[in-house]
Amino acid sequence: MSPTSGKETRTDPGAETSDGAGNLSRAGDLFQLLRDGKARTRAELALTTGLARSTVAARIDALISSGLVGPAGEASSSGGRPPSRFAFNPAARSVLAVDVGATHVIVAVTDLGGNVLSERRLVQDVADGPEAVLGRVVEEGKALLGEAGRTVADLAGIGIGLPGPVEHATGMPVKPPIMPGWDGFDVVRYVQRSLPVPVLVDNDVNIMALGERTAYWPEHDNFLFIKVATGIGAGIISSGELQRGANGTAGDLGHVRVPRGEEVLCRCGNYGCLEALASGPAVARELARQGLAAEKGSDVLRLVGEGNLQAIQALRQAGRDVGDVLATVVNLLNPSVIVIGGSLGQAGEHLMAGVREVVYRRSLPLATSHLRIALSMAGDRAAILGASQMVTQHVLSPAVIEATLQATG
Repeated sequence: MSPTSGKETRTDPGAETSDGAGNLSRAGDLFQLLRDGKARTRAELALTTGLARSTVAARIDALISSGLVGPAGEASSSGGRPPSRFAFNPAARSVLAVDVGATHVIVAVTDLGGNVLSERRLVQDVADGPEAVLGRVVEEGKALLGEAGRTVADLAGIGIGLPGPVEHATGMPVKPPIMPGWDGFDVVRYVQRSLPVPVLVDNDVNIMALGERTAYWPEHDNFLFIKVATGIGAGIISSGELQRGANGTAGDLGHVRVPRGEEVLCRCGNYGCLEALASGPAVARELARQGLAAEKGSDVLRLVGEGNLQAIQALRQAGRDVGDVLATVVNLLNPSVIVIGGSLGQAGEHLMAGVREVVYRRSLPLATSHLRIALSMAGDRAAILGASQMVTQHVLSPAVIEATLQATG
């Protein structure tokens, strides 16, 4: 596959319609029917699509040649030779999934089904700058490919999550508050110098939403993922699609004003931002003000784990503050599921109790009648799963599959 920034290519809906079946005449579109992993025969595909069996056979042969589709046993026979079944082969290619946090980097190799083949967790400060961080990502990524028995030639693409605003179309960070030196840096071009494959970059909470929803809530098309950590943000999935907004800043809950914080200065320069009251560092500062040994979010978790009542109460208040903002979001977007993740989400029910207390009290009854508020089940793997899913959605899209088959055919 040729290198690309990851910007989706639009297809002409009227292309290749000579057989009367519209876009399904293309192998890329026919492949979408097989992505569910269910094995089918050529005859079953012809019946489902309305295509001629000869057309289906030609498209399946092309997909088999690419390795994306493989044999999956034989169907029962009604007489004569049993027909062969075919299914999506997620092991055909690999994906490099990267989660860059404020003080860590997780690099993993997955297959096209999101199964993690090898993984490495590194201590790395994002403030060290893009070349230091991404250079290490490339180095570790190559090593992990070898550990997984894969090569760079097997690599379908790279997905990267960053802890700040990202212009998804270009992959460039835009004025990220905790990422000095990253503003406007061409992440895609830098990585592609060493790994010439499609590279897609997004805000970390967006890919966490993708990962959590794909792995644990696939039946829910209206879904919110809330990350509460060093910063606070939301990944918004509406009608089954990730919503990034006009400039990639959709879901930036951390800088919504909370009424009780009118005298609290945020690092963005405004007063009363949610992040200034309910993030890990903010809760730690409040506990330090009360005389406890707390400097960062991990200290808050430690104190909560020790059963410290002040820490538990502070965390519950952080949940109420998050709930104040989410109550409005619930009224606006009407999600069916809200998942709380991030490092402070590891504190479990203490944070959740505060969120639920306010959301269920302040949101419209109809909006909350079937609303579920839950803790992340993917945990610190949400971003890796989402980065893999982001790449898979792109490289297995009809247009990219079709272009790949034409280039290799």
